[in-house]
Amino acid sequence: MADPAVSRPTTTGSTSFFHSAVALLLYVGFLHINAAVLLGAALLLPARYFAAVAGFLLLTLVIPVDDKSNFGNRLSRYILKHITGYFPITLHADDVDAFDPNQAYVIGYEPHSLVPIANSVLSSHAGLLPLPKIKVTANSASFLIPFMRHIWTWVGHVPVTRKSFLKCLGAGYSVVVVPGGVREMVHMVHDSEVAYLKSRKGFVKIAIETGRPLVPVFCFGQNKIYKWWNPGEKLSARIYGAIKFPPTIFLGRFGSPIPFRHPLHIVVGKPIEVKRNPKPTPEEVDEAHAQFVRALQELFEKYKAKVGYPNLELRIL
Repeated sequence: MADPAVSRPTTTGSTSFFHSAVALLLYVGFLHINAAVLLGAALLLPARYFAAVAGFLLLTLVIPVDDKSNFGNRLSRYILKHITGYFPITLHADDVDAFDPNQAYVIGYEPHSLVPIANSVLSSHAGLLPLPKIKVTANSASFLIPFMRHIWTWVGHVPVTRKSFLKCLGAGYSVVVVPGGVREMVHMVHDSEVAYLKSRKGFVKIAIETGRPLVPVFCFGQNKIYKWWNPGEKLSARIYGAIKFPPTIFLGRFGSPIPFRHPLHIVVGKPIEVKRNPKPTPEEVDEAHAQFVRALQELFEKYKAKVGYPNLELRIL
């Protein structure tokens, strides 16, 4: 009997390193670019010109961003095309026909890893899922970085807040969320994957409140696209508890923010229907959450050998 899963490549052709480097720098590099610009201006320019550069960068934080601009749409398609071709990224879906293009979904993506870069290709502009409207949540602090807020808005990111989550679902957008968030960086090890899920139930509660189906998604290979080091899980947890920031150092190619080329595989499970209840009980949330966690674990086990990781383990914390 044929396997019911559908595997679809996320790019129709190869991409050059130049275009990939430009796309990746635009997507993940503006923190470094801004720092380099400020440092260069401080070292090479008179004080008044440095102040002008710094003032201009601050000004970009209040310039409105039109997420439907033609320029932004063209740029986002360019970025997503060359990101997917760079690694490359392949999408595998259990049943694409199970998705209703007129329905909005709450899509739980794991793991966060160092940078959940592959979740960007689930946005509407990439056109990989059979859903016309998709937004991808991201750390709210990212929208306080000059120019990055423009790029990420155009690509389809929104701040990971309850308000923006509900606003997107209300407007008919499916929403991709990484439940484990940066906390997962604390628990990362090189020989297994981790999903920090046991206490992360807010996305499930929103799904029940709005009656939106839950969709489990897992990405294989994401923790291999950077070289990274942390002081160990126990010490990292202590440091994170004190400063609320994961003590992880990571570098890409040539010490830059450009990740290494390593195939990424996104596996998408079937939607999990939930009964709408504007005020769900803790028991209802726990039941739906357990169903999501179980589905994610089963999805991981089903695909790990198929995509080249037969001995990999997933720890759900």
